[in-house]
Amino acid sequence: MEDINSILVPEVRLVGRTVFVDGEDFKDQGNLTDLIAYCARVSNPENQQKAENNSRLIEYLIRNRHWSPFEMVHLVFEIVTTREVSRQILRHRSFSFQEFSQRYSSPCVECRYQSKKNRQGSDETIPVDEEFEKKWMFYQGSVSNFAVHCYEWAVDNGIAKEVARKVLPEGLTVTKMYMAGSLRSYIHYVQLRCSEDTQKEHREVAKKIRKIIEEDLNFHFFSFC
Repeated sequence: MEDINSILVPEVRLVGRTVFVDGEDFKDQGNLTDLIAYCARVSNPENQQKAENNSRLIEYLIRNRHWSPFEMVHLVFEIVTTREVSRQILRHRSFSFQEFSQRYSSPCVECRYQSKKNRQGSDETIPVDEEFEKKWMFYQGSVSNFAVHCYEWAVDNGIAKEVARKVLPEGLTVTKMYMAGSLRSYIHYVQLRCSEDTQKEHREVAKKIRKIIEEDLNFHFFSFC
């Protein structure tokens, strides 16, 4: 049985993306931003191959909220986080999800006080006393260790895993999921979930997705949103 000893850092990595097929029409196209621009020029076929202006076109589309071309590119991310955060991610219904059975480990959630401005959020600016935080960590560890003990006892005594896992706390149970959707959906997801109104642990997932998208597609999409 594990003891709590570290704060869970969410893991995010890109595992799949739309690609150009081999063909004469696409021989001069470089990356997925070129695919977006190529599809956006569907009514102007004479200029579909002019990739030198693609960055300006992408910027124009974002600034003027012409989102449909961004549905031409799809991305798949692998995310490791707590089930508490994964429940929030699953609420974004424009995505498709595949979630694995959770890993029974004991992540730690840092101590943050309730925000006085946002009833659903925390205030990261209020300093936390070291002894107070240690006590918070101890309580999390106690709950998690007891829950895992109950789970293991149940499984060892023949209770089905789908029944036994009901004793495991959502916020202290790690899960891995795949999140698939269009670039349009990811842009809107990042806009929403990178805001200060979002729970910090979920915000960290969104920030990692944003960073990977901009690095992989070599375009700062979110600078123009």
